[in-house]
Amino acid sequence: MKNNGINIKTKLISKYLSKDLSQNLHRSTNINVLLNRVKNNQKNEKRKKLYFSFSVSAGLILFAIVIFN
Repeated sequence: MKNNGINIKTKLISKYLSKDLSQNLHRSTNINVLLNRVKNNQKNEKRKKLYFSFSVSAGLILFAIVIFN
């Protein structure tokens, strides 16, 4: 059997010792993209709440019609 433990150990150590410059670069985020995403998420949540409340109301009305007739 081959001893792969040493090979894996050296790969793990080399991963942390490498001096990769792409990891050290400062990344910026566009605030407008984030604000638009938040606005769209809020719109979707309002829409979901509205659909849910309409469906619950319709269910209660149908239940009341069936029970009281």
